[in-house]
Amino acid sequence: MPTIESTAAALGLWAGIGYLLGSIPFGMVLARVMGLGNLREIGSGNIGATNVLRTGNKTAAALTLFLDGAKGAVAVLLARILAGEDAAQLAALMAFLGHCYPVWLGFRGGKGVATFLGILLALCWPVGVASCLTWLVGAAITRVSSMAALLTAALSTGWMILLAPGGTLTLGIALTLLIFWRHRTNIERLKAGTEPKIGQ
Repeated sequence: MPTIESTAAALGLWAGIGYLLGSIPFGMVLARVMGLGNLREIGSGNIGATNVLRTGNKTAAALTLFLDGAKGAVAVLLARILAGEDAAQLAALMAFLGHCYPVWLGFRGGKGVATFLGILLALCWPVGVASCLTWLVGAAITRVSSMAALLTAALSTGWMILLAPGGTLTLGIALTLLIFWRHRTNIERLKAGTEPKIGQ
């Protein structure tokens, strides 16, 4: 963990900002603006890029992926520039929780993979790049988005040990555990062999 240097008030402020940024449901917004329907009634009902892709609109899916990643990165970078590393890591955690549990959607959000990757890129870009490549390789081999996400989350801790300052490891482990928790139903489907492949 980083050294706590910010005041409690400053940390509370950045926790709130991180959560609000993370809670913006870009998938839902884009689906509505682009006339793709209600994501809750499509595929898995999830608000993330994988489910947006099930609408058949690759542009919307790519934009959702980018924006969901960007909100996590922006939360980290703003907090780091304006406050410090302790605020940046707290904002990162809260942005992830905001995506997964947005108050606007009854705390029923996404799985957090794109936001997770955006956070890693902002926290320590070599770890972020390695994790993005891990997802791409995992997706290419398995053709299953959730499997690629789980592989990425599991290996991200190793990338942090190899490539990142020690102060990020605690946050990295926490985010990895949250990714696995958010994918618990996917894990059950993977065990049963019923998890859909990318594009299905």
